[in-house]
Amino acid sequence: MRPATRFLRNTPSILSAAAIGGKKEGDGPLGECFDKINDDAYMSTETFEKGESQLQKQAVRHLLDKSGLTASDIDIIFGGDLLNQCVGTTFGIRDFELPFLGIYAACSTMSEGLALASVFVDGGYSDRSIAVTSSHFCTAERQYRFPLNYGGQRAPTSQWTATAGGAVIVAKKEKPPYIRAVTVGRIVDLGVTDANNMGAAMAPAAYDTLSRFFKDTGKSPDFFDAVVTGDLGKIGSRLLCELFERDNINIRDNHKDCGMMLYDFDVQDVHAGASGCGCAASVLCGHFIPKLKSGEIENILFAATGALMSPTVNQQGESIPGISHAVWISHNDCESVPDIKF
Repeated sequence: MRPATRFLRNTPSILSAAAIGGKKEGDGPLGECFDKINDDAYMSTETFEKGESQLQKQAVRHLLDKSGLTASDIDIIFGGDLLNQCVGTTFGIRDFELPFLGIYAACSTMSEGLALASVFVDGGYSDRSIAVTSSHFCTAERQYRFPLNYGGQRAPTSQWTATAGGAVIVAKKEKPPYIRAVTVGRIVDLGVTDANNMGAAMAPAAYDTLSRFFKDTGKSPDFFDAVVTGDLGKIGSRLLCELFERDNINIRDNHKDCGMMLYDFDVQDVHAGASGCGCAASVLCGHFIPKLKSGEIENILFAATGALMSPTVNQQGESIPGISHAVWISHNDCESVPDIKF
């Protein structure tokens, strides 16, 4: 099997990162990590959908402000969300008038956008690229499940879609943290059909991508301060650890799941944890990147996870395909890069 991991020879830098959240996210254990918390679910707009666009607009604006750059300093922006045709992204970033490549990887959109932005910079196709994504609890409920006023009971396996956004600027090597390698995931579908159990649907994809990264690079989970998955939640996280245990590999000590970190299970009613594009994006941008920048942690393997479904195909009885893309982010760039043959 051909290697799936690409080492980046020029180790691009993450210049800046920004995380935006809603009230529930602000009340959680990572509340202080956000650059801005919106108490109004509409974000001072008329609809939840327009409000989600504001999440991305705010994320990019804070990102640029923190970096001291303007939109004219950016070559391209990669962005996506969960809404039909990624309209949250389109209307959120249109005012920046930047070259734009829209992407869709469900809740793994942040890792896909970060990988693409890094590859563009590493290959010399861009000096500075932005990756941005978002999700909104109310828009996701309206699109994927029921209108909020329906009042349906949520299954114990269900997860709470984060009202959050995150954005990063990737640029030529300048200062830590650095992007060391990316692994593009494959679609993995083991036949899960329960749309209220995203963790079970996505865990096999996370296992597949992480396994391929470890095989390609020769790294083990204990090399990393944290092996970070996107939003597997309680159920998916347990399944992921069990899948690795079949290979006699222990990732429990190093595994961190954004869906387990964003909310307080004892206080906030989120059932199996958090989900949504904004979950992994905001935890990466607000929590992990500052720690990598300061050197508090040295290495993370960031593998956001997504369920590539739509309400239509789910109603037609299709199973839920999973996807996960991995990005190795490091405080240092001094380690030699192996010569992997493709």
